[in-house]
Amino acid sequence: MNTVIEMGPGSAIAKVALAPNETFTAEGGSMVAMNGDVTIETTTHKKGKGSIAQGLKRMFSGEGFFMNHFTASSNGGQVILSSTLPGDMMVKQMNNEKIVVQGGSYVASSTGIDIDFEWQGFKSVFSGESIFWLGVRGTGSVVLNSFGAIYPVEVDGEYVVDTGHIVAFTENLLFSISKAGKSIVSSFLGGEGLVCKFKGTGTVWCQSHNPQGFGKAIGPKLKPRG
Repeated sequence: MNTVIEMGPGSAIAKVALAPNETFTAEGGSMVAMNGDVTIETTTHKKGKGSIAQGLKRMFSGEGFFMNHFTASSNGGQVILSSTLPGDMMVKQMNNEKIVVQGGSYVASSTGIDIDFEWQGFKSVFSGESIFWLGVRGTGSVVLNSFGAIYPVEVDGEYVVDTGHIVAFTENLLFSISKAGKSIVSSFLGGEGLVCKFKGTGTVWCQSHNPQGFGKAIGPKLKPRG
């Protein structure tokens, strides 16, 4: 699985080149185009496996119910992927490690990657974000997307990120949800609300735009269906 990101950071696509008979997994609905002899198998989890419960967990995490597994022919193949919201994409090379991915940011991964749906407790409930985040672990390639530009922040100590701007972070970082200001009232009046405080040494990948903030801004301006 050789992935090249093009047309970023505003309208990124991922071109995935597959070796003969190679398979990779992608979020349902992310495919833009592919070779005619690439085959697709759809499940709620791994290729050949799945259940309704696993599909429901995916929906709670902010992902789709189904996952598509693309397999190239003996001649190899190419699949082009994109995300729902305009923004950037990145490829993370994993080497027997784990990252935690915010719901909605996962796009695709190679066969050596395992994806779990993790309960983050009341920290996520009170933050207004997903109850489930994705635990992505293993060795191989992972494709992530963002709303707007995506950029890494190297944390060494403590770092604060608005909950709506988190794409992913390395598992060795500890985190807690707290108010941005001195009180809940001042935090919400200031437009910041709750933030995620990371501690330790690791990487946080952030997105320049907040999907929830964008939805709140544009929602009242949309005409109702008539």
